[in-house]
Parts: sequence; structure tokens; C-alpha cells
Amino acid sequence: MNATYRIVVGVDGSDGGHRALRWAAHEAATRGGTVQAVTAWRWDDETDLPPDDLRRRAEDVQAQEIAAVAPGLPISGQVVEGRPADALTAAARGADLLVLGSHGHSRVWQTVLGSVTQECIRKASCPVVVIPVPELAEAHTTLPAVAPGA
Repeated sequence: MNATYRIVVGVDGSDGGHRALRWAAHEAATRGGTVQAVTAWRWDDETDLPPDDLRRRAEDVQAQEIAAVAPGLPISGQVVEGRPADALTAAARGADLLVLGSHGHSRVWQTVLGSVTQECIRKASCPVVVIPVPELAEAHTTLPAVAPGA
């Protein structure tokens, strides 16, 4: 068992975050490591909810994701106030992997990865794994059809 192998994963209630947490839990179980789920939240003057409500909402989202993806697996959670990329890269200092999910709404690089993912790739002090949207992953691995006799 390699309990020192630590995977940090971004969890935000999105499908991408869900896929990333599921992948991280499987990877940690395979390696005998640990998973630290990180959820960032921010309050500003334009937000309708008070800061305590936003923090509680982030805690609830994280708890639901952990329970849904990895019931019974020891996943620690951390809810951090701040910019998501800053919170994730800070939490990943000293980690073996940072795992993020892409949202894949477009073929454009910025849109596929998202600004948070791009910033994490630039700032992280450990390897970053980006879990693709299944349809995008299949599209990139599908070989073109070859006509018979070609």
C-alpha cells in the first residue's frame, strides 16, 4: 500500500468533476493511495447569496459527489474560498497528481479544457490529468474507415 501517493481532484458538481473524481478514486484504489477532493467557492458583490450559504452549498455539492462516486472509500474533502485554479494548484502542492474533468462543449482548445483547467496546467507543481468527455475521447481514438481492397 502506498498511502503517500496523493491525488488531488477538482469537484464542482459538474459532469466533468464527477468523471474526474470517479477516475481519481479508481486510480488511488489501484495504487493504494489517497484522494483529496477540492471544491472552490467565491463570493462577490454580484452574488445573491451570503458567503456562508455559498460555502454550505459547496460543502453539500462535494459531500454528494463523494458519496455518489466512492461510497465507502476514504476520500478527504476540502472546501476552499477563492479562485478555483488557485485553490486547486495550492492543494496539489506536494501531490502526485492533480485530476480535472473537461467539459467539452466545443472543439476549441479553450472551451474544451476551460480556463480553470488551462490555468492549472500552467501553474501546477505536479502532473495534471484531464479526464475527457467520453464522446470527445471516442472521437479522438476512432480510426477512419478503410474501403475494402484499399
